[in-house]
Amino acid sequence: MTKHLWLFAAMVFVGSPLLAEGPLDAWPGLAPGETTKLTGELLPFRETEKPPISRVIKISRPTFTVHLADKPNGTGVVILPGGGFGKVVPDMEGTEAAEMLNKQGISAFVLSYRTTAGGTIPGWVKPLQDAQRMVALIRSQSDKWGLKKDRIGLLGFSAGGQVAARLLCDGGKLSYEKIDAVDEVSHRPDFAVLIYPWNIYDKKTDKLIEGVVVPKDCPPTCLVHTDDDASSSLGAVLFYAGIKRHGIPGELHVYGNGGHGYGLRDREGSQISTWPSHVGHWIGTQGY
Repeated sequence: MTKHLWLFAAMVFVGSPLLAEGPLDAWPGLAPGETTKLTGELLPFRETEKPPISRVIKISRPTFTVHLADKPNGTGVVILPGGGFGKVVPDMEGTEAAEMLNKQGISAFVLSYRTTAGGTIPGWVKPLQDAQRMVALIRSQSDKWGLKKDRIGLLGFSAGGQVAARLLCDGGKLSYEKIDAVDEVSHRPDFAVLIYPWNIYDKKTDKLIEGVVVPKDCPPTCLVHTDDDASSSLGAVLFYAGIKRHGIPGELHVYGNGGHGYGLRDREGSQISTWPSHVGHWIGTQGY
């Protein structure tokens, strides 16, 4: 582990009293197609951001941290932070959301998926592999974490929201070759939450992007976006329309302002920070 990531890991452990374990490996060896096991480098903090926001780059070895609820209800959620595929934001869009879920009795698992810097492979490919593996892994170890196999959810922010959307639409098909018994376990989440999913709207076709077609068996999904987000809220709207057409339970919140990349934090002049209460209520209405 690099010096930078040791500092990051120490910060996570100190700043997250509900952290039970981690970081743990998502794969038993090298991740598909990788030749290195780099857990990443923490970029310098930006002086203008208070509290600070962590950004980790150069991840080729996906890991996750475990955040168990004090009073668990048997539900677990895999969290996919954002970062535009070139980095991962594990606190503002990870551990802070885990703490919110823990208060509802939901245990959380924050995934630091692989990042892509350039190259010919689309940025979402490796994160999707890691996300599919992660959901199956948590379900396969449900007894270990005190979870029910049919109460495993998925929460994605920004780029992580795009990955989550792709996973919901993958027809249950893995995007990598099976390597062990974990990959025999379903990676289909029982419910999902997409927070400002990044670039899932294709302006040229006026439809959802290729690879994101809402299936008839899509899990119940709650979506949050803002009207002034440069990553158009039409993606969230069209995804919601898709589940609505199929009669799948869902909820959509499009706030007037707030921009992009706020996590659970306040934005001056916006009510966007109220979304956790709405999402928390929705999760409860679904029985989780």
